[in-house]
Amino acid sequence: MGKRNNQRKNVAMLDSSDDNSSVSSSSTGRSDLMSVSGSDDVQVDKDSLLEQALDALYEKRGSTREKALAAIIEAFNTNLQLQFVEKKFATLLHQCLNSIKKGSSKEIALACHAIGLLALTVGSGDNAREILEESVAPISQALKSQSDSLKTESLLECLAVVTFVGANETEETERSMQIMWQLLHPKLGSNVVAVKTPAVVVTAVVSAWAFLLTTMDGCSLNSKDWQESISYLSTLLDKDDRSVRISAGEALALIFETGSIEKFAAENKTPPDGSVLEGNKSCEGYTRILGLKSKILNQVRSLSAEAGGKGSTKKDLNSQRNLFKDVLEFLEDGNTPEISMKIGGDSLQTSTWSELIQLNFLKHFLGGGFVKHMQDNEFLHDVFGFTPKRKHILGVEHQMSSGEKRMFRSPNSVLNKARTQFLNKQRMLSKDRNVGHFAVGMGDEDM
Repeated sequence: MGKRNNQRKNVAMLDSSDDNSSVSSSSTGRSDLMSVSGSDDVQVDKDSLLEQALDALYEKRGSTREKALAAIIEAFNTNLQLQFVEKKFATLLHQCLNSIKKGSSKEIALACHAIGLLALTVGSGDNAREILEESVAPISQALKSQSDSLKTESLLECLAVVTFVGANETEETERSMQIMWQLLHPKLGSNVVAVKTPAVVVTAVVSAWAFLLTTMDGCSLNSKDWQESISYLSTLLDKDDRSVRISAGEALALIFETGSIEKFAAENKTPPDGSVLEGNKSCEGYTRILGLKSKILNQVRSLSAEAGGKGSTKKDLNSQRNLFKDVLEFLEDGNTPEISMKIGGDSLQTSTWSELIQLNFLKHFLGGGFVKHMQDNEFLHDVFGFTPKRKHILGVEHQMSSGEKRMFRSPNSVLNKARTQFLNKQRMLSKDRNVGHFAVGMGDEDM
């Protein structure tokens, strides 16, 4: 009873400035954390602030839950909340899922971001798998109602992140990718009218889908389904919206990097059982794939040199040109863009499309918390093979003791690290084996 009264008192502090202002910014999240403490002048215990924000998620008033979620997001961006997560992991997860089920679009967006941060904080292992399994159904259900683009984007990002961290099997990743793809190709009943998907949602779907594709082995892909995906992505390169074109271009570059096009062409070149009927079908499929390869190359070449159009912003035009110049060079010569990024005093480098897509997606998702997570988050260190120098703040090492780390980290993390590094290595090898001198492959030797 005493705890509940305490909780009510803390919530009252959160409600003291109840209005409709945004709570998604870092500054607002920080002020919400301080409002829970009751004093700006007292050094408060951060775990206590998080506890109070977590308690506020039980409240009926939506604005109170929104402010609490913003405070939690700020706390997770500012520090790696390992100890809090170890104690309150399940409670935070289920309260955020409740917000997705019953909250406003704003609350759903905040809850999605909090769940994604929770997954990245716990890293690979049993907790991450629980987040994935518990989240898929409510996210899938919420995605069926595309009433708000911000909500849809947040749901897609959340599904992508929890799958990236928690999925161990190809089937689990494909399940999430299919949920995403349904937004672009919904199964319509006889009494359902197709609704045009907004460009911002198309971009979000393709970006999240490509992010998960970076974890897939091209050799295990189903030819029929993936040929349809490649064909659809090619149509997106002709759309008016540049963000749609750019996301589709990155996804196609990744598909070529995995060697999927060559795999599909090889499968269709040789009849599986030697029969005339199957052989004819196979030759038709092979010809269709070669035609698709040629079409994509011409689209990429055109977009890399587009002159621009009425109402187009120069920034978007330059981004498109630069992206498709990189894609064109990759398709023709097998060269991927190499990126070097400074994080603190350390350098993070990428040399494949897979790594670049992972980096850009996670940087966008983490926002202001990106640098902190890249410095302290061991899961991200494993993903990118990044080992930062040990930082000291005011002479105190800002990390858990080695004994606590061993207890907290999942035994599956080693397996996931090996899997991620293997896939990224395969991407690098595939540049020369499958994609290099792509234009030459369009000639007589392919026929």
